[in-house]
Amino acid sequence: MRTYLRLKHRLPGRLPPAFREEELRYPEELAAEFIGRLTRQGERVLDPFAGYGTTLAVAESMGREGYGVEIDERRAQYARGRLRNPERLLCADSRQIAALGLPPAALAMSAPPFMASHERENVLRGAPAEDAYGQYLDDLAAIYAQVRGLLAPGGHVVIEVANLKDSHGITTLAWDVARSVGQVLRFAGEVVITWDRYYDGYDHSYCLLFRADEEG
Repeated sequence: MRTYLRLKHRLPGRLPPAFREEELRYPEELAAEFIGRLTRQGERVLDPFAGYGTTLAVAESMGREGYGVEIDERRAQYARGRLRNPERLLCADSRQIAALGLPPAALAMSAPPFMASHERENVLRGAPAEDAYGQYLDDLAAIYAQVRGLLAPGGHVVIEVANLKDSHGITTLAWDVARSVGQVLRFAGEVVITWDRYYDGYDHSYCLLFRADEEG
């Protein structure tokens, strides 16, 4: 696989007004790139942070089975309206993903909720903590330890993430996520995605690749 991709940040239409301030989707083209390379027709694709259903909708359009988890009921309802098999998107907390009865997947692809190191509320829990950012990274590692158990033999994990830049400085989110999730899955490399426009002060993001196996 190439180690960089040049893509346009084009989204499939506007979200409903209720979600306009929460526009953090990645383009369908990005999901299609990795689904096409890392899965085959009829295989399952899992999105642990399904959001507005981009990964699942693309998976279905490419002849795969899409399964996902989304904690926000409003987003889950919207995303189900995009799917041929809406029952495969569960409204639940990904921190309990192993208990949801999901079938093995060939690929788990997602963009988890981003968090800056100065924030005092863990975005995965919606609650303040003394070391909210550290807790967030630990939660991500715990979630992906469970995702590891949901991978079919030879399965892959792709996490789209970026470093963040704001008035407080730079959060090395991409590196921190790679290090945390790398404790429970084998880090297999990264693909740099260069965009014509992007969020949080950057024009690129990263797709981090992981495997559950020790080799290959």
